[in-house]
Amino acid sequence: MTDLSAALAAFMARISGPGELAGLMRLSGGANMESWAFDWAGSKDSGAYVLRRAPSADYMADRPFGHADEAALVMAAHGAGVMAPEVVGVLGASDGMGTGYVMRRIVAEVSPAKILAAPPPTLLADLGRELARIHALPRAAIPAAIPLMDTATALAELKARFLSYGGDRPAIALAIRWCEDHLPVPAEPVLVHGDYRMGNIMVDANGLAAVLDWELAHRGDGHEDLAFGCMTVWRFGALDRPAFGVGSVEDYFAAYEAAGGGKVDPARFRFWLVYRTLWWALGCLQMGQAWRSGADTTVERVVVGRRTAEQELDLILLLEAEAPDAERGRALPPSRPSRPDPTGEPTNREMVQAVRDWLEGDIKPTAEGHGKFQVVVAMNALGIVMRDLDAAVRAEDGALAEALLSGATTLAEPGLLAKLRRAVLDKCAVDSPKYAALARARNLWGEQKN
Repeated sequence: MTDLSAALAAFMARISGPGELAGLMRLSGGANMESWAFDWAGSKDSGAYVLRRAPSADYMADRPFGHADEAALVMAAHGAGVMAPEVVGVLGASDGMGTGYVMRRIVAEVSPAKILAAPPPTLLADLGRELARIHALPRAAIPAAIPLMDTATALAELKARFLSYGGDRPAIALAIRWCEDHLPVPAEPVLVHGDYRMGNIMVDANGLAAVLDWELAHRGDGHEDLAFGCMTVWRFGALDRPAFGVGSVEDYFAAYEAAGGGKVDPARFRFWLVYRTLWWALGCLQMGQAWRSGADTTVERVVVGRRTAEQELDLILLLEAEAPDAERGRALPPSRPSRPDPTGEPTNREMVQAVRDWLEGDIKPTAEGHGKFQVVVAMNALGIVMRDLDAAVRAEDGALAEALLSGATTLAEPGLLAKLRRAVLDKCAVDSPKYAALARARNLWGEQKN
């Protein structure tokens, strides 16, 4: 941190004149892209700021555009009246801090749990209005490096990634085939934020205060943005409020259209809801691949890699409507039995439990900031291992996945939907037992225990 403090102070002095840096602190989360809060007291431009950076160019190697273009896009959006942060400076190679940019800090709430506990009355309308503004950004204002997404090509790339990861997850194969069969005709491209969801917005008492994290921006179908914030995972447990966990999709669409957004097509919206759920399922698998390859060896990568189970559960909930009525009403097959209670020497599970208890009792209470976040992630990882050792549940079924991907097998096959339901329930119970949609699925599908 000392080296970063000196380099950041030199950068701020260069862009705003002499001054003093204080309170440098890494914000929670962000295993790859770092965010650092700090204060600057100078001859001008004193105030609170945030540095967003990647420590080296290697972190940006697989991205379609770099931080300079990202900063240019954020500045263009801010200049057009979008509630984007105000960028005050972009890092250069000579600054010695990797790549990134500095923004004025916005004082507002970003925690989804705190926002959704008591959302401001105008928030859903604000979200619809702001998205309409983003989609209205003129093409000439968008940096040339921001790519144009071709949906068919992007879906083919997802399929290729799935096959490279083993191609053996039936729920994912089912979703890929469904998307191939329901691919919409190309839409008139607009600027798509690409990550417009709870967790990437800031809220104060007056409503929406800022839209953050523009690194996935591209030009494409505006329905993609509309759907992303309505995914189950980004509602953070508020399952009765489909739009961002805040309200109804009907009110959200109405606000978007009233602010100048295009007419919402429900079928196109459904396609993107399935597509982005599939995209995130593969994104989670990719996290595990990044750890396995050595590209990112943080514990957070492997934990997020196991969140694929959440998206597989959501994909079955989204796609089960395609099955015949008789299959949707079929009872669940029994779950696999758990392993017997141990009686001899400490088992692997008990040893993992001991380490987890030590982290919780001795390490977590004294950890602070990002270190505390990492301890919690490590505890989550050990919890997954403990449950996995108990249940020995696996999600892979290469033959079934291949049959679903090719269309040789569909949800019309007797017993298939019930089998898929059981598989995603059991896997999610191991990997994400607190995932809100798990309890809902158990209730919908008639599971009486666990």
